[in-house]
Amino acid sequence: MKNAILAAVAMSFTFAGAVQAQRPPDACGPAAQLPAEFSNNVGSNARCFELRMYTATNASGDIDMLHQRFREQEVAIFEKHGAEVIAVWQRLDDPNTLVWMLAYRDRAHRDEVWAGFAADPDWATLRAKYPASVSIEAYWMSSTNYSNLR
Repeated sequence: MKNAILAAVAMSFTFAGAVQAQRPPDACGPAAQLPAEFSNNVGSNARCFELRMYTATNASGDIDMLHQRFREQEVAIFEKHGAEVIAVWQRLDDPNTLVWMLAYRDRAHRDEVWAGFAADPDWATLRAKYPASVSIEAYWMSSTNYSNLR
């Protein structure tokens, strides 16, 4: 598991030189896997959701390259490794920011998905084809025990 985490962190640094490293929480997903302070309002069948925001850091068309990378294959690569891509959005208050959400069974599944993605030769090819420079913000969530989306 430690290797999967390191691979995911190393992969995130390939997006841009000035990425803010954010570490996922130790647990994410069903209430039984969470600390007591979070589990009271989380569903027993909750999944782990990850909301990611990528902001292009220069004006050389990086946001268009980033959208093309997602459009062309990045979503499919994540799905190949077991993630569910809930949606990909264009922020309307910032034309240089793409927002997307992924879902996993739990934290361990997230680590598996990211390790597989980071090691995928299709990802290396795609990244070389569309070398967008971005800063990344990421947030992890578990669905509540009353949410329609679980």
